[in-house]
Amino acid sequence: MAEAAAAEKTKPGWGEVFRSLNNRKSGFMVLFGFAQGLPPALFLGTLYAWLSEAEVDLETMGVFSLVGLAYAFQFLWSPLLDKVDIPGLRRLGKRKQWIAPMQLIIGIALVVMSTLNPATSLGWFSLLAAIGAFASATQDIGINAWRIDVADEVATLDILSTITQMGFRLASLVGGAIGLILAERYGWPFVYVMFGGFMLVIGFAALFAPDARVSDDRVANAAASREEVAELYNVGEVTEKVRNRALLAVGLLWGWAIVTVVVFMVRSMTAAADARPDVTEFTTTYGPLIVLATIVVPAFIAAWVVKQQRDGKNVISAAPGAGAGHSVKITDHLYRALVLPLVEFVNRMGWSLMLVLALVLTYRITDSVWGVFAYPFYLGELGYTGEDVAFASKILGIFAILIGLALGGWLITVFGRMFMLTLGAIIAAATNLLYANLAVGGAAMQAGSDAIGFTWLVDTIAGWLAPLFFVAAPPSEGLAKLAFTIFWENLAIGIAGAAYIAWLSSIVAKKYAAVQFALLASLTLLIGTLGRGALGQMIEDRGYYFVFIFTALIGVVAVVLCVMEWIREARAGRNSGVVTPDRHVVAEA
Repeated sequence: MAEAAAAEKTKPGWGEVFRSLNNRKSGFMVLFGFAQGLPPALFLGTLYAWLSEAEVDLETMGVFSLVGLAYAFQFLWSPLLDKVDIPGLRRLGKRKQWIAPMQLIIGIALVVMSTLNPATSLGWFSLLAAIGAFASATQDIGINAWRIDVADEVATLDILSTITQMGFRLASLVGGAIGLILAERYGWPFVYVMFGGFMLVIGFAALFAPDARVSDDRVANAAASREEVAELYNVGEVTEKVRNRALLAVGLLWGWAIVTVVVFMVRSMTAAADARPDVTEFTTTYGPLIVLATIVVPAFIAAWVVKQQRDGKNVISAAPGAGAGHSVKITDHLYRALVLPLVEFVNRMGWSLMLVLALVLTYRITDSVWGVFAYPFYLGELGYTGEDVAFASKILGIFAILIGLALGGWLITVFGRMFMLTLGAIIAAATNLLYANLAVGGAAMQAGSDAIGFTWLVDTIAGWLAPLFFVAAPPSEGLAKLAFTIFWENLAIGIAGAAYIAWLSSIVAKKYAAVQFALLASLTLLIGTLGRGALGQMIEDRGYYFVFIFTALIGVVAVVLCVMEWIREARAGRNSGVVTPDRHVVAEA
């Protein structure tokens, strides 16, 4: 009887999903996911609509795009969240001490912005937007690490990863399309004070979320710090000379990256309009270089440290014992913050890290590489109106992603994380073929839409929302085939996204979750960023149809890498004997 009850308890499917949703951690994950998605929509999306309404010139609006750098380079300060405690807030928990204050800062920034007129108080307006974006990026680091820390047998990492994506996408819908609708009726101050209130409520609720405890005892914290530092001096660890060399190299690379970003922001904020550096050019040119300097090259340095240790060269042969004779040095703290997370990753993964990095670089390539050309394709190539695109992508598209995330989360519990990761790569690549058909007239898309009744559904919903979305002009003929294509692509993105975030969260070590997850996440769209220039030229030379076929084919690379990673994890599981909720057996992080 006990065995039957245990089997029922662990039965995958909707039962596992519902058990997870009843867990209080899942409830807070919904709030945190929403808190992650709302600020980018307000600081990088609908904000420009408010600025346009206030008749702020385009050159000045370009400065506001700088706040997006906080999200692009958030990994630069991620080590702080793993190794630094905020005085007076330590008792909240290791992650909450960063999450809750950042959410309150975002809420306050939004509320204060609602009291300002951007046309007359642009300086304060831009400062608050920058503060809010920085706080938002910081809370993202903390929330991603919190999700990894609190996952358990009931609120599994797979389910929590799905929930956070659903909360994020829902917030994008609320802060984007719904925010625009509310602004039309009640004005922008109302929208921003309302959403600021949402963030303040979430920040207050975050105080009651479960988290790893952090002692507020200064003596205990100092002793714990000395104990962690003392581990660096154990027998078999690399010598202080090797550590300092690695730290110097990594520190110089990170220092260059931070100075580059700061100098660019200062120049952009202080230079005359005609002398400001171009944000897009900076991101596409220096962005990859910064990632190379802070992730790729330090990974090779970490590999050198690991090799020294494994070869027994430059290692400590005798030590007086933990904590004895070793004072806490600033270089030890910096090494633990900047270098040790990568050393741990390289040491644990070995050569498999190359496979992991390749998969991280390519998994989102099919949609990220052409994403910036989506609006030129919809508006310029196909001739749809902005209202058509907003309806198809911001309403039906967001709901498709939410459905895909829910479906993906359920399927993970049934088939496992790696099966769904591979399936997600397959369908994400395949949806490019739908766009290829759309590029040559979309006859198959229209026929498919008609066959399943999607055309009727689009016409009905468009009729209901006409007073909101189709004020300037009625829906374009052929809107259904556009919506049909976007719907299936976003459904695929939702399914793939649920599996990808779950997998990404599963391969990092809890001890270094903030740094390792932030570093890996920053690599996700790197290839897409690097390839956009070449893709733009390819569109000019060969047309959209060829490009969609090409992106579908390069998506096969991610599929192959998923299969290889699936095999690696299965082998690692058999060797370690540790069973995970994915029903794979993998090495303990």
